Amino acid sequence: MRKLIGLLGLVFLAAVTGGEPAPPVQGGLPAAIAEHITQLGTESAPAIRDSALAAYVIIENFYARRGFTPVWSEPARAKALIDAIRDSVEDGLVPADYHYNSLVQMSQEVAQPGATDSQRAEFELLMMDAAVRLGYHLWFGKVDPVSFDSGWNLARRVPGFDPVEEIEKALSAPDLAATIGKQRPDEAIYTGLKRELARYRDIKTHGGWEPIPQGPTLKPGDSDLRIPLVRARLAATGDLPDATLAAGQAPEKFDPALEQALRAFQSRMGLNADGTIGPNTLAELSVPVENRIRQLRINLDRGRVLLYDLPPEFVVVNIASQQVSYARAGKLVWTARAQVGRQYRQTPEYRSEINYLVLNPTWTVPPGIIQKDILPAAKRDPASITRKGLRVLDASGRELAPSAINWQRFKSGNIPYTLRQDPGPTNALGLVKFMFPNPYAVYLHDTPSRSLFARDERTTSSGCVRVDRPFELAELLLNDSVKWGRAQIDQAVATGKLQNVTLAKRVPVLLVYWTAWVDGDGKVQFRRDIYGRDEKWAQALEEPFRFRREPLG
Repeated sequence: MRKLIGLLGLVFLAAVTGGEPAPPVQGGLPAAIAEHITQLGTESAPAIRDSALAAYVIIENFYARRGFTPVWSEPARAKALIDAIRDSVEDGLVPADYHYNSLVQMSQEVAQPGATDSQRAEFELLMMDAAVRLGYHLWFGKVDPVSFDSGWNLARRVPGFDPVEEIEKALSAPDLAATIGKQRPDEAIYTGLKRELARYRDIKTHGGWEPIPQGPTLKPGDSDLRIPLVRARLAATGDLPDATLAAGQAPEKFDPALEQALRAFQSRMGLNADGTIGPNTLAELSVPVENRIRQLRINLDRGRVLLYDLPPEFVVVNIASQQVSYARAGKLVWTARAQVGRQYRQTPEYRSEINYLVLNPTWTVPPGIIQKDILPAAKRDPASITRKGLRVLDASGRELAPSAINWQRFKSGNIPYTLRQDPGPTNALGLVKFMFPNPYAVYLHDTPSRSLFARDERTTSSGCVRVDRPFELAELLLNDSVKWGRAQIDQAVATGKLQNVTLAKRVPVLLVYWTAWVDGDGKVQFRRDIYGRDEKWAQALEEPFRFRREPLG
């Protein structure tokens, strides 16, 4: 069998056809290993005791290079891997993906005096498959986002990756457990999520919390039979450090301590921390602990996919939290609210570089908005185009009257005219936009719709990212207090003239989707799954092991 598996196929092919000639096979266990590998190679789906060998090709090459000398016959080394597989549950992974139960049983079998070389060979090969699987998931993440987002470009690339060489390096390390641990992302957000996963699992073990019944909005000072449930709910997650009532205090009273705890909770959920329990707050209070555990597992896997080779300076848009931030030296130095795409015009996840910004931009209406927003109104009343502040330009740039065009004949947004809005405070892009190459015609920009930033949920755009306080971001990106300090930016905007400003240094921008993370104060933050992307990730997280389809290099 030489059919290569999934994403690693091309890489494995290079490994199989390259490298040094294999040493001669010795007798005993090496001969048994060689015999099993040969037999497995004749099978369409190589497996040991009904456990599929996903990494058969790399296993074959690995042992061939080393003359089929065993790796896992040393008990301490084998125990280190089996313990790491057991502990993978702490990373939100599933030990069954790495043959855990089979390996525990087989490890006991090969420890018996009467164990045969055949049994040891089976244990050897299944251990190696488990090691490859576990290392792969810790290094690359389990879920392949390309499987449900063909435009995904955030996958890790490892040019020249030789899996056999990497395994040899890992096995030659004096502390295998530490080597396995180093495959995880070394970022505070990841370690924080692991800690919170353990904490929320402990909360579940102790009974979790009860949902809060529906009812009228609760305000500080109110008395309500639901207040004891709210108090217990906030105590369970540590938002209310001391749920003990003072002597004579009515348990149904919405007291100042509960208000303070509620505001902390609302802040962690991305809600307006107004200290009242309205529908949005009630909904977040009632999310079951099992759902929070799932959220933490999903975002741990996102961390394994995304938290690699982060540049020292970058702009990050968290679509789920509807925030945009600027990071330097691993710390967020600036954060603002954002408006992202509506459900039917979702903002994509993407990685690029901001290369210039535009002051006093014009807005050219894209075909999608023409079809969905402009044409229906124009067919009823062509003057609606003028009322929207748009001009109609033909291919030569000549302006036409909207009433001179038969809008009824157009079925899509690909019309032979350009619809453009001139610069100004009412321009749909506001007074500044931030440009980066991408196939979605998506960018960051200002907006005249500033009141929308006050909402808890800000899925209000047509796919682009509207930025609150955009000129603060412009100043950070330009990073030139002499030529482009805030005063100089304001002066250029005041002219009303369109001006492109190229950045002295391109700044990476990441559009990502995090519904759970740990902030700089060590507090776990949760956000609603506004686009349903968590559901897809959760389903993929529970699927059987498989390698990804996209290449590594």
